[in-house]
Amino acid sequence: MSHPVLSRCPLFAGIATDEITPLLECLGARRVAVEKNQTIFWEGDAATDMGIVLEGAVQVVRDDYYGNRTIVARLEAAGLFAEAFACAAIDSYPVSVIAETASTVLILNCQRIMTVCSSSCGFHSRLIRNLLAIVASKTIQLNQKLELLSHRSIRERLMHYLLGCAKKTDASQFTIPYDRQQLADYLCVERSALSAEISKLQKEGILESRRSWFLLKNEGY
Repeated sequence: MSHPVLSRCPLFAGIATDEITPLLECLGARRVAVEKNQTIFWEGDAATDMGIVLEGAVQVVRDDYYGNRTIVARLEAAGLFAEAFACAAIDSYPVSVIAETASTVLILNCQRIMTVCSSSCGFHSRLIRNLLAIVASKTIQLNQKLELLSHRSIRERLMHYLLGCAKKTDASQFTIPYDRQQLADYLCVERSALSAEISKLQKEGILESRRSWFLLKNEGY
């Protein structure tokens, strides 16, 4: 059941590639193919499992009472999702996980990861340490998202996000992983208002944008 991408997944850091297959068998991992827009975990489902993206991409989303959607996270190959909720031993997922494209995911039961098996396979303890490190890292990312949302205006949220992308890529031009609606959902703003703000920033010479491509101009900001 091993897959080439698993060697890049932080959950298996420090574990030899040839050890991953027997480890997955020990954990009872399930490989699942999903179609575009198919829901992998529903909000309200029992929070027992986590997943790894083998192929494609998934989104972690939250829908409010009125149907407004917020993108909590987006994950591509080797990305781990729902691990914090499964490890927290809460009754149900507070979010949904949806396939952004046709994808293949690996489903793992959190309890089987956190409990060392009777055969005491040598890499199980390392797996637990890796999982704790991932949860800690995701907590930091959540704090960064809260910092973004602390900005009141659409302009402040957008520029905070774009400047973060520029810093991450070390380049003034880059392509983001969202279309306009997805970016609006991630920033928790209305799409029309976001589009209007991007147009205004382009007229002011602060940035250039075509779909998911952005160029930040130093002379403008």
